[in-house]
Amino acid sequence: MIDFSKEFKTDALFIRPLRLEDTDEMFQLTSIDPDMWIYFTSDLSKKEDLNKWINSGVNDSSRLALTIVDLEKNKIIGSTSIGNISIRDKRAEIGWTWIAKPYQGKGYNGRVKGYLLEYLFEECHVERVELKTDVLNTPARKAMLKIGLVEEGILRNHTQMIRNRRRDTIFYSVLKEEWPEMKSKNNWI
Repeated sequence: MIDFSKEFKTDALFIRPLRLEDTDEMFQLTSIDPDMWIYFTSDLSKKEDLNKWINSGVNDSSRLALTIVDLEKNKIIGSTSIGNISIRDKRAEIGWTWIAKPYQGKGYNGRVKGYLLEYLFEECHVERVELKTDVLNTPARKAMLKIGLVEEGILRNHTQMIRNRRRDTIFYSVLKEEWPEMKSKNNWI
């Protein structure tokens, strides 16, 4: 179902499988603002945590961990993944996403989601794509609603976070029959 060597190349972005060699360049970005990781399950501003996170992404054969590269600058700007893949149920999750502070608010995250959704629905033929976030992460929640995802519900006390906090997790999704309208609405044609 999922091609774990999949690369996405557009006029502006190159999205490719995560590599161990990405560590140093990513650390330059992840260490800019330690507060950025408050909604994340790992504190990637710490080199040891980033190393564990990258090793996990590279070695997890059930998740396609990806590096996002800005082609104009030839610089890494973030990461995302396709995971929680169920072949039987024809569904997958897009998540584990971060965009470095200097690149936030410039539309990268929405475009990346569009490429991944197109791949999942049109090449992998899934029936459903899920996304989730911390219920306190208002910017992420607004972004998910903005692209047209459906808010589904909250799992209380769901995930252990950094700084010894447990989060309530809010789920979003889009179904195969909703994808054409979402694609058109977001000009991902």
